[in-house]
Amino acid sequence: MEVITSLAQWRERTDSIRSGPATLGVTLTMGALHPGHAALFEASRGACDVSVATIFVNPLQFNDAQDLAAYPRDLDADLARCEAGGIAVVLVPSVAEIWPDWPEPTSTRVHVEGLADRLEGADRPGHFDGVATVVSKLLIATGRCTAFFGEKDFQQLCVVRRVVADLAIDADVVGVGIVREPDGLALSSRNVRLSAPARAEATVLHRALEAGRAALEAGATPAKAVAAMEAVVAAVPAMSLAYARVVEEATLDDAVEPAAGTTVRLLAAGVIDSVRLIDNLAAVVGAAADPTVTSGAAR
Repeated sequence: MEVITSLAQWRERTDSIRSGPATLGVTLTMGALHPGHAALFEASRGACDVSVATIFVNPLQFNDAQDLAAYPRDLDADLARCEAGGIAVVLVPSVAEIWPDWPEPTSTRVHVEGLADRLEGADRPGHFDGVATVVSKLLIATGRCTAFFGEKDFQQLCVVRRVVADLAIDADVVGVGIVREPDGLALSSRNVRLSAPARAEATVLHRALEAGRAALEAGATPAKAVAAMEAVVAAVPAMSLAYARVVEEATLDDAVEPAAGTTVRLLAAGVIDSVRLIDNLAAVVGAAADPTVTSGAAR
């Protein structure tokens, strides 16, 4: 496995891979890799001739300096997981390589109106501008590719898809399903920061989403599904609920009166043990109540 530290080397190497000719799959990460990232690598290997990855803790997407400082870092372990995942080339740039003026603000930012301003964007101002800007830069530097992103960060996936479409970036964006612990907790790099008691209680987000999905599939309104989610979280005082929503998958607009058979997305976020966690599930409205409705929602 080859490790590269400069964007110039990265462009040269990805160009040479395509000239092979070979199709190129890329996974953009912030390190602290776990089996969820391994699933992205596996999807990339299955769809593309050569798989590459980036490891870069992007300071632009942190609106809290303490959160940035606390972000877990273990480059040796990350590189080992990349190699085990069949990654051929890894870009590990410095902050100065990506943002030469840091900590001065970057002159150019990418903002996705609407999608970036709600949910996580409302609680973490500037977060998705940082995501959209670094993803744009890295995908442009990578060139023609298929980019793999986890559905666990569903809003991020929507933002990235919009950026790629609106800026005509030469990449196909593929979402990969959530990888969970046996008790349902969605894998996240932040999970390592949870104390043992908080780790046990963190599963409440997934249980809340399951309650909301069950309500929707039984024919309940989105408002009742949200109430079901809120009730589950309320039973675990250690978890402070940031939001619980039922939204349209493409726009993240609130799903108000979705027709039976419509696939919607349930989103939830909360803070426990000073760690912010997010999770989501898809649901097909009325799937359990009406036998003619086929549920294709990912579990």
